This record gives sequence, structure tokens and C-alpha cells, in this order.
Amino acid sequence: MQDGTRDLDLAERMCIVTREVKDEQDLIRFVRGPDGEVVPDLERKLPGRGVWVGLSRARVEEAVKRRAFNRGLGESRADPYLPDRVGMLLRQAALAYVSLAKKAGLLVAGATKVEDRLSSGKVKVLIHAREASAGGCSKLDAMAGPDTAAVRVFTSDELSLALGRPNVIHAAVTGGGIAEKLLSAARRAEAYDAEPGIQFGKDA
Repeated sequence: MQDGTRDLDLAERMCIVTREVKDEQDLIRFVRGPDGEVVPDLERKLPGRGVWVGLSRARVEEAVKRRAFNRGLGESRADPYLPDRVGMLLRQAALAYVSLAKKAGLLVAGATKVEDRLSSGKVKVLIHAREASAGGCSKLDAMAGPDTAAVRVFTSDELSLALGRPNVIHAAVTGGGIAEKLLSAARRAEAYDAEPGIQFGKDA
């Protein structure tokens, strides 16, 4: 906070539900669409006045219930399924990096291939489907190095669709930039569905 402009920027990033001021990474921006519908702006790039809600399904649900969006956006409509839509969009944003990692040759899927990649010590992100067994996850987690982060936010169907192959349960991602962006996006998706107050490590 070096000057007044920076202070103003921070003040504008206040959760309309809790009134807490947080970093943009810990908030979701919403704008009013042309038809008056409340639209999530995950990339924080849509034009017009925006309001911010904490990165939490419970907070978005509360904003919808209390019609809190109207205070900042004027008369607007928030779909009752908006909390579900935001969660889906957050997972899709992370899955886009899963697809990119595959196209770049940085991702392998399947327990055997994941084990081989883990033995190289170069895995940055270890992905487990939500349906993965506890034993399978524990075995692979034990093989992971200290610089490997585990993610368990996607369903098998979501991973299978992103990778264009059936029954994906485990995957491993190496590399730098794509892995970091994937992890950052996945952590946001995890945080959104976590109980309020639980924070995930910002290891991206």
C-alpha cells in the first residue's frame, strides 16, 4: 500500500456479505449482465461495475438469499443456482489447464504411468479423482516428493472429458508454468467448496 490509489483498490475489493477486505485471489467478482442477471467474472475482466464475494459457496449462497448483489449492482437478478454455476466454472477453469498440460506432453494418467512419473521426482501436481480409493491415493501420495502438491477436486467424469479418455482416476503433471496455473486454479475450486474458515495452502 504505497499510495492512495492502492488503498482505494483494496477498499473496492470488499466482500459484500462479510464486509471483509481481501486479496482478489480470495474473492469472486460479479457484474450485472445486459439483461440484469448477475454474472460471475472469474477472470476479473468483464466491463462495468463489479461487486465482490468471498471465495466460498456459503458466501455466494448468502449473497443470493439476502439479495446483496442489488446493493452494488442496482436492480439485478441472481439465479438461485448461481452458487452451483460458480463452482462449475471454477472447476472448468482448472480443467482447462489439465487439458493444456496433456497437449503439452506434461501429463500422464493411469496408476502405473503416474507411479513411473513420480519415481522421476519431477511431478509438480498429483491429481486424484474424487472417486479414487483412499488406499490408491495414499500409495501415490507416499511416493510424491516434497515439491509435489496433491489435488482432489475433480470427478472422474470431469477428468475423463478433459483428457479424452475413459475412467481417469489418477494423473500427474510435470513442468513449470502450466502446473503452477493448474494448481492455483484447483486450489480456488477447492477453497470454494470448503467450510468457511478453512484455507488451502497457496503453493502455486
